Amino acid sequence: MPRATGATILHADLDAFYASVEQLLDPTLLGKPIAVGGGAGGSGNGSGNGGVVLAASYEAKAFGVRSGMPGWRARSLCPSLTFVGGHFREYQRLGDAVMDVFGQFTPEVERVSIDEAFLDVAGSVHLFGEPAHIAAELRRRVRDELGLPLSVGVATTKHLAKVASQVAKPDGIVVVAPGTEREFLAPLPVGLLWGVGRKTQERLAASGVHTVGELAATSPAVLQSLLGEAVGEKLGALAVNDDPRHIETDRHARSVGAQSALGQRAATDDVLRTTLGFLADRVATRLRAAGQAGRTVTVRVRFPGMRAVTRSSTSPDPVASTLTLTDVAFDLARAAFVDNPAEREVTLLAISVSNLVDHDAHQLALDLDAEEQHADATSVNRVALDHAVDAARSRFGRASLGYATTVLRAEGGVPDEFRELAERGDPRSPD
Repeated sequence: MPRATGATILHADLDAFYASVEQLLDPTLLGKPIAVGGGAGGSGNGSGNGGVVLAASYEAKAFGVRSGMPGWRARSLCPSLTFVGGHFREYQRLGDAVMDVFGQFTPEVERVSIDEAFLDVAGSVHLFGEPAHIAAELRRRVRDELGLPLSVGVATTKHLAKVASQVAKPDGIVVVAPGTEREFLAPLPVGLLWGVGRKTQERLAASGVHTVGELAATSPAVLQSLLGEAVGEKLGALAVNDDPRHIETDRHARSVGAQSALGQRAATDDVLRTTLGFLADRVATRLRAAGQAGRTVTVRVRFPGMRAVTRSSTSPDPVASTLTLTDVAFDLARAAFVDNPAEREVTLLAISVSNLVDHDAHQLALDLDAEEQHADATSVNRVALDHAVDAARSRFGRASLGYATTVLRAEGGVPDEFRELAERGDPRSPD
């Protein structure tokens, strides 16, 4: 059966997903401004005096409440705000159920987060109708069967489908017909483009660039001087809908990473090791759960003023041990500060492990001696320790046992479960 051409790429995005799930679980919250987290305890309502907002309903967003906002600030903006605790297992269950619905329309589904996915329906129109009709059916099925609102963008490229789904929010459909892409994009704010954050928006605005059309009319040389060669070239291409990427249905992880914003703190060894230990635990746990390890460890250090540097190291022996990853990451972070002696503070730290291989570290530790693993007794003991921690967490929950840097570290009220959901797209892949 021939494949259809034209606008056959869909981007489907659940609206205010975490808050929508909470309203689904407790119908008395429907239509009310609510925030997940922000100091709420357990699964009931909380005062919201501490912690951060993990997610907000559209009713709360109308008051200016946003994710990442301190609970007290959210309360000051919206005195009627209701704070609720997170039901993380329900988020995962419902997110997976939505993906199952998508898979009934096309096998070409690329899940990019817990609550969004790209679909290529070029091979499905003979079964289900035109892409716009498929988008409508997706929304109806998700709403009727799961009770959740869904916005869908339909376009010729992944980039444009995602932009269209953002324009469609909340709970709508936007179809960008072939040949109208530039016309559709031109009046939109540049902030809707992939990779345009607050700082990039400010740089562009300072040069008089506010819309995608204005960005498209800016010369490549000017963009690259403003944003750097790579970012300038990428955004210039997206502004004219130049996006050659295809749907990736088998998204094997190319890297596994985690990051933590620190505000602005003195870059002491204690701050670096504690934060990197916390991140290493998250990354290494996901690697081991996927039966993988990585040979390349990269650490990103952001200084005040948004300047960031990265340092990497590659080893012939793949890494999946929490403590080993912590040691490597700490050495790389310290090297970043040695190379930048004028910097004394840090605003963000990130760890990424790449060059991944299948690697059942637990089995290696049991079956091979230290010489065969090219590891000393310390590394074997670390593998055994990781195995014990993983087993205890699997049985009693993640909070039951941990490394000191993880257990003692205060994270501003953001639960590990939420971080894991945010960092993991398809739960079958750590990408």
